[in-house]
Formats: sequence, C-alpha cells, structure tokens
Amino acid sequence: MNIILLSGGSGKRLWPLSNDVRSKQFIKIFRNEDGGYESMLQRVYGQIISVDSGANITIATSRSQVSSIHNQIGDKVSICVEPCRKDTFPAIVLATLYLHDVKGIPEDEAVVVCPVDPYVERDYFEALERLSELAQSGDSKLVLMGIKPTYPSEKYGYIIPADKGAVSKVLTFKEKPDAKTAEEYIGQGALWNGGVFAYKLGYLLDTAHRLIDFTGYKDLLEKYAELEKISFDYAVAEHEDNISVMRFDGQWKDLGTWNTLTEAMVESSVGQAITNDKCENVHIINELDVPVLCMGLKDVVISASPEGILVSDKGESSYIKPFVDSIDNQIRFAEKSWGSYRVLDVEDESLTIKVTLRPGHGMNYHSHEHRDEVWTVISGRGRAVIDGKEQPVSQGDVLTMKAGVKHCILADTELKVIEVQLGKSISVDDKIKYENI
Repeated sequence: MNIILLSGGSGKRLWPLSNDVRSKQFIKIFRNEDGGYESMLQRVYGQIISVDSGANITIATSRSQVSSIHNQIGDKVSICVEPCRKDTFPAIVLATLYLHDVKGIPEDEAVVVCPVDPYVERDYFEALERLSELAQSGDSKLVLMGIKPTYPSEKYGYIIPADKGAVSKVLTFKEKPDAKTAEEYIGQGALWNGGVFAYKLGYLLDTAHRLIDFTGYKDLLEKYAELEKISFDYAVAEHEDNISVMRFDGQWKDLGTWNTLTEAMVESSVGQAITNDKCENVHIINELDVPVLCMGLKDVVISASPEGILVSDKGESSYIKPFVDSIDNQIRFAEKSWGSYRVLDVEDESLTIKVTLRPGHGMNYHSHEHRDEVWTVISGRGRAVIDGKEQPVSQGDVLTMKAGVKHCILADTELKVIEVQLGKSISVDDKIKYENI
C-alpha cells in the first residue's frame, strides 16, 4: 500500500499534555507489547507494518512536528512537510506530488489517505488494503471509507450511500448536524465521514491541476503560502460524480477529547497516581515526578504535565479549548529528533532545563550573545566541544560557557544534562549556529 498519514493539529482539547509542538498523536498513554507506553502515532505506524510490512508510508505534517515524529518512529520514515498550514486539500496534493516526484510512485498506483490518530484495531488496516484495491480497480475515481455510526454524533460529517451494500455509490454529503438530525441521517443509512479515502495518484494530480497552477512538487512548495485554505471534502469529494463508499463497522474512535481518550485507556492511571476505593470512573495521567492523590471523585479526568494541571468532570472536558486559548502557553516539554527537553524552573534572569540526548545525537555547535550557560551532567557519557576543544564528560561534570563561547555536547550513551541559562535577556532567538563539528 501507498499510505499518506495526515498528522496535524495542536490538540488543545487535550491540554495540558498537548501543545503546538506535541499534538495529541504524540502523547504516550497506550500499553505496548513490551509493557511500556506508546503514542497514537507509534500505535498506528506499528499496526500498518503488522498488516503490510512493505507499506510505503508518508507522513504529511507541519515543520513543528518533524522532530517528534523522528523521535518516536525513527529517521527512516518519509515525511512531507507543509511550509504552512493550509487544511487537508493542499496538504494532500503536496504529499501526492511528493510520492510522485520525490519517491517515484507512478500515476496508475493507488494511494490511501487517513488521519494518523484514530483508535482502531487490525481490521481497520485490513479494510484500508481493500480500499486501496477498490481504488486500483478504477471502477470509481474516489473511494471513501464510511464508518458505521454507533450513536447520533454531532462531531462528524455524514456520507449518504445509494444503498446498503458493502460498497455503494455516494448520493450526497451532510455537514455536522445536531443530534436529532444525525439520528435522521442514521435512519437513512448514513455513515460517518472519518476522512479516509483512496484514489489513483494520477487522478488527484489531474484534479489538482484544474484547481491550482503548478508544475510539480518544488513549484508547489514555493507557491504553498498563496494557496486557498480548503478541505479535501469541499475541494474534491463533494464535486466528484464517480465516487463510492466502502462500509466499515469495526472499532473506530476519534480520540479528540479527554472524555473519548480515557474511554480507550486500558488502565485508569498513567504515572504516579493513587486513588481510594470511593473513586469511580476516574482517570489520571501524570507526567510530573510528584504523586497525584485522588479521593472520593466520580467521572473525573486529572492530567498533570509541565504545561499545567487539569482537573475536570469528563463531560465538561470537551469544552476546554476557549480556556486553554486564554493561557500563556510557553512550551515546557518537547520531544526532538535528538531527544527531549523539559523546563524545570523559570526566573527573571535564569531558565533551568533538563535535556535528554539520545545515543549518537547532540546539540548544534552554537553560541549565545546575551546569556551564559552552565551544564551539569547527571547521567550518561558523552563529549563536549567548547571553542573547538573536545573533552569527555560523564556524571557529575560541570561546564560553564560564557556569552560568545561556541559549544555543543554529543551523547555516546543516553546523556542527561541540567542546563541553566543565566542572563538579563534570555530568548530562544539568542542562538548563533555554526557548522557542526
């Protein structure tokens, strides 16, 4: 299969675990076979490989997510980076061009597009294989996956099929309705539109050329900021006459809110959490190094991270977004291709960060104009380079770099460092990069 996974969004409805850098698909709350925790991205990626070990997977995403993707599933995965966010149609066109111009996928091959973050089981990916085969057959120019509704949801758009067959023509699309109208749609045999579809690569390129003036992948990259912000449904699906829908009645959940996310959790808590026997339907996700004690609560979600602490009734947690918008969200935790960092303390003239470097990775060789830095190695082994001079470092070593001094640190094993930034003007923009050593 050729699969484009759409990875976007800031996931504000899952604050404080999600932010502009760490969207919901990167939150590690699902148990894996090794007993550790994995994210939605890791879970979906592993499920695809288990069904089709030779799957050609490309992740369409924004620049801010690239490091997190590499951190979680490695450096070998193909990534198509949107220069700026322009909704699903431009992102899918760009990713399809990437498959054709960069990866050499021919125009007569089928491509499947799906979100990176559904909570599904193996049968979903087996259904994606069938969807790809339907698109490859050429009977329909565009083939959608329609999810069998489990309740009259107001969160999803609906697909009205022509009949009740496993695969049928699409009569029409309906926007997100109120609950009563959704119930009427379901009575007509409507299916949820989960944003999953397949087409031959050449079909989408032909369609895109009618709507956008471009010559190829590089040309579209340069013009990307000028493109109209529009969804794939509005731009393509709702205007296509030769379109079919394939029914899927397996498990499918959109884990976009704390209420739905906790429904998919096998365990009631992740991290240090204690509840007494009077707690009912309580879920705790704690990323801090201090315990959370919960007593006598019902239908509550508690989430604690360096970004903040949420304590909410599960039903009310769906309405979190406007409150999060009012919070000054300084990024206090992020995963990068080289490791991760966590902000520990913020003062007027100092910033303290815990940096974890993966083996074989390191910081860029750089300097700062307006601040000094002090590194304390708390575990692991590596090498520091200060003004061109290399020295080994290990647990207990302390290094001081004054403003203007070039420096970097490289990890031989996993390396954990406490970095203290000192100065009257501490800014992420105060960084001069040099050619890496």
